[in-house]
Amino acid sequence: MKKSIRLISLIASVIGGVCAADRPNILFIAIDDMRPEFGCYGSELAISPNLDKLASEGVLFERAYCQQAICSPSRASIMTGTRPDTNGVIENYTYFRDANPDTVTLPQYLISQGYETVHAGKIYHGKFDDQEKSWSRQPVSKLPGIKRPMPYAKKENMEIQNRNRAEAAAKYPPEARGGLGNGPAYEAGDVEDHFYTDGYDTLRAIATMKEMAKNPSKPFFIGLGFKKPHLNWIAPKRYWDLYDPEAITLAEHQEAPEDGAEMGLHASFELRVRHGIPKDGPIGPELARTLRHAYLACTSYVDAQIGYAIDALEEAGLRENTIILVWADHGWHLGDMGVWGKATNYEIATRVPLIAWTPDLPKSSRGKKTSALVELIDMYPTLCDLAGVGIPSHLEGTSFAPVLQKPNRKWKTAAFSQYPNPALREWAANPLSQGVRETFFGPLIEKVENRIIKQQGDKWDRDLFENDLMGYAMRTDRYRLVVWKDYTKPDAEPLFIELFDHRKDPAESRNVAAKRPELVKRLLKQFDAGWEAALPKDEG
Repeated sequence: MKKSIRLISLIASVIGGVCAADRPNILFIAIDDMRPEFGCYGSELAISPNLDKLASEGVLFERAYCQQAICSPSRASIMTGTRPDTNGVIENYTYFRDANPDTVTLPQYLISQGYETVHAGKIYHGKFDDQEKSWSRQPVSKLPGIKRPMPYAKKENMEIQNRNRAEAAAKYPPEARGGLGNGPAYEAGDVEDHFYTDGYDTLRAIATMKEMAKNPSKPFFIGLGFKKPHLNWIAPKRYWDLYDPEAITLAEHQEAPEDGAEMGLHASFELRVRHGIPKDGPIGPELARTLRHAYLACTSYVDAQIGYAIDALEEAGLRENTIILVWADHGWHLGDMGVWGKATNYEIATRVPLIAWTPDLPKSSRGKKTSALVELIDMYPTLCDLAGVGIPSHLEGTSFAPVLQKPNRKWKTAAFSQYPNPALREWAANPLSQGVRETFFGPLIEKVENRIIKQQGDKWDRDLFENDLMGYAMRTDRYRLVVWKDYTKPDAEPLFIELFDHRKDPAESRNVAAKRPELVKRLLKQFDAGWEAALPKDEG
């Protein structure tokens, strides 16, 4: 298969050089940790005029799902077009290129089609940016008169972060200290947008776009990646001021699912490592309201940057030949089900915003919402389809370009996600280390573990539950099925099953698997048939 991919790329590069100038540009906008909390998605709180406007001109996907609700696995899946069990990336520490040296990423493939590719901000996770193969050039690195961004605007917050890092380094072993030395979880700095990273990267992307536009014979692919609303929730004060703190509501359903899997929810580790956040026990209502305010402020901050980028496209005369695709890598629990963070197999963590605009979008599709089930892994083949280039054979998604033409058409019968035991994994999805067990999280981990042992009884096996237990979620039109099993043994029987009926229980508050054995049997058969059996049928 690897040889065939290279052959396709070689042939396409020869053909592509002839007509590359006729292909559309692509603005590929990624938002980190963003649940569908925009006005266009029905949020009564979020102020997001730019994305609302884009949705009114394009197509909004109401049921788009990530393949794993954490940064690196989700992004590795998107950019390679392969699912986590195929590419082997199920936590944040595995580099997809180490696990799959010959895989062809989306921007790498577009380079072979005559595209110039570049990114500003977070497209891949952290240091795994694949600069050598995925990007044909560097973005503009210096902006005249503008300093590089800072993590905090307030001096006291920088001091807190530095002090906590020093204390963590002195107190804990190397495998535990990495995520423990943090500053405050939020800040409202009285600064310009570019003082923080996302505003700065937007300016870099705009400057880079203007440079690339000088060579119209070469279409461009720009990845513009926003780090907010990932923790820490840092945004200029003007975006905080858009909201009335008293009007901010708390999560409606704050309890774990009735009869749900004890391993299905984590202890909010990612938030609790931040300064000023309780290390155990509930997040009180006053703090919860402030945290939700901080998340909303970051949402509006990112929305404004997207507006600036789209305005720059229009001012440069490029909008009418540029595909715009806006997506988030996964959702986020803001107290929903009693937890704070991503990293679950439930709707709130796996469902994401996805908005598409294309130059040739039919008038009948503009401003439409579609309930088609789609997956983030589908973006790679979709962009190939829209750009008029061949679709590599290794891809495990399917182009949703037909949905853009006809938003109400029948589509996939299911979307698939997965996550390894959230309760006994660290915030990067890696197995719990002994070092972390020896930190202030030790008693909290013990509580979680005891609940799992009580529920699972003689099924409990420490090695299995800490290292090899995977939750696989299948979202159909009506149901969410979560199958918990040993991922190293694909044919093994499930250890536990969750079933949620979205028609009766959209909040996924009750696991009804035990009450619906025949339905579970039918859905398990569909689950075992896999993603290929869920692909859309030709409408003829």
